[in-house]
This record gives sequence, C-alpha cells and structure tokens, in this order.
Amino acid sequence: MNRYLAPSLLAADFTNLGHEIEMINNSEADWFHLDVMDGVFVPNISFGIPIIKAIKKLAKKPLDVHLMIIEPEKYLKKFRDVGADHLTVHVEACRHLHRTVQKIKELGMKAGVTLNPHTPVSALEEILLFVDIVLIMSVNPGFGGQKFIESSIQKIQKTRVMIEQTGSNALIEVDGGIDLTNAAALYKAGVDVLVTGTTVFQATDPTHMIHLLKNPV
Repeated sequence: MNRYLAPSLLAADFTNLGHEIEMINNSEADWFHLDVMDGVFVPNISFGIPIIKAIKKLAKKPLDVHLMIIEPEKYLKKFRDVGADHLTVHVEACRHLHRTVQKIKELGMKAGVTLNPHTPVSALEEILLFVDIVLIMSVNPGFGGQKFIESSIQKIQKTRVMIEQTGSNALIEVDGGIDLTNAAALYKAGVDVLVTGTTVFQATDPTHMIHLLKNPV
C-alpha cells in the first residue's frame, strides 16, 4: 500500500508562507494540499488562483488542489495554468461529473473526486474507473481543526473494496481530523494519502511530525 502525506497549507502561517513551503520541500511530505473555498459551496473563503501561482514558484512537490466551489468546471484551465498537478472536484458540486473529470485529464492533470461525509460510496460507481484520486472527507468541509468522523473508517474500507472489484487505479485520499491517534488505522483501512494541516503546522517540530504521520506506530 502507498503511503503519501499531503500537508494542507490552509493551516500554515501565511505571514511566513515561504518558510512553511520550504519546510515541506525538505520534509518527507509528498504533496502540497491546497483547499480552495468559495464561501458558497462551503461556509468559508480561503485562497485562490494568485496564491496558488505564488506557491508554485517555491514548491518542489506536486500541488494537490481541492476545489470546494460551485461550478468548478468553469475554472479548470485557470488552475492548470497556475500550477495545479492534481485537481479534485466534489461529486456534490458537479452536474456533469464525467465531463469535468475528462476535461481535467485532457488538461494534463490528475483528476480526483471528493465525497462529503453524508455522500455514500455508491456515488462513485459510474466514475471510479475514470479518476486518479478519491478524496474522502472525514470532517464537514470548510474549516480546519475539526474532529475526525469515526464512521469514515468504514467508508474508506468500502471504497477500497470497490476499487479492487472494479480494477480502478485510484488512490484513496482522506482529509479531516487526522493525527497520530488515527493515522495507523487509516492506512490499515486502505488509505493511500493522508491530508493534515493543524497536526503538522501546529507541531513543535513539523518535520518530525510529518515523519511520524508517514510511519505511525
């Protein structure tokens, strides 16, 4: 099983963002996770295209961009142009999900789909063979620092079974409330990619925390 770690810059110190990016560059982390929120699809606003363009200039690892916005299909090329390597959209936000996934891939990015906590795994049935990443939200999206929803473990297990049964090559990514108390269980359940912000950026030694999250006891 793969073990990737994608620190979420939503929890970084934006007054010292260059230092935070360099820390991730020099750590065992694999991706930069970037949450784009519009204040409509989720009840918060984060950052957008200009910030991602600036991050790309310093980042030495792939940018894993998670769009928590309505009508994401309108902005796919813009995110590609500023440096997104992976682009993930919500099942709940896309009227024509297959077309959106296809366009992401045509633009040369890895394509991902996200499920909110209330959305069943069955929503993946017709799209799973076409995506590179399935992102399971283990908190309600919109804010960092929330408590992990325990039923997400069963959801991840169901997703792993579906991937194996269909022959999909999709990675399972999980985001929300992840720390050293649940990292090992998440890997065991079938997760490939852990996304965590607060646990990394509020640690006394973020680089060591990244190491521990990739190698939980």
